[in-house]
Amino acid sequence: MKEVQIIDTGIANIASVKAAFDRLGCNTAITNNADVIRQSEYVVLPGVGSFGAGMRALNRFGLGQVIVDRITSNAPLLGICLGMQLLCSSSEETRGVNGLGIIDAEITRFPNSVRTPQHGWNRVSDGYAYFSNTYRLSTIPDGWDGELSFHGESFVAMLRRGTTLACQFHPELSGDWGKNILSEWLQCREGVSTC
Repeated sequence: MKEVQIIDTGIANIASVKAAFDRLGCNTAITNNADVIRQSEYVVLPGVGSFGAGMRALNRFGLGQVIVDRITSNAPLLGICLGMQLLCSSSEETRGVNGLGIIDAEITRFPNSVRTPQHGWNRVSDGYAYFSNTYRLSTIPDGWDGELSFHGESFVAMLRRGTTLACQFHPELSGDWGKNILSEWLQCREGVSTC
């Protein structure tokens, strides 16, 4: 049985994420303990809310470097929505707050010409995913594989590198297509170069 630790930042959609992994037959737990997260087989960084609040929560529990170390060592990590954005260097949403810097890019707001937040279904590759976001990463960064979607202009919907998967959408709310995304990620393991 796969062991999945969900990081509890106090600002995340934890119940739906836990339920999705429970349905996949995983042994899931919720924690903000750095030692547990460091040693876990699979770790999920979910998030809802602002970039600044998310980084304050990670820093409060001493989790920033733990997450960076996991990604650097190719230990499986899944970032969902704000969890994906926190992997970046910064965000227009909260000026002066540094992100984790795994992705050397800034998160920016969607243009004023489109409705924000983007709430609802949008096409990603060969399926449809559920989004809820006002801010986004505009381009796929060097060294990452990714998928784009479109809301007024193209934006990054999903990134993969090694055993790290980052989704701007909510796979746990994206029906069977999202369930397949989670199942594929669960095939990742430390030491495997790509999933």
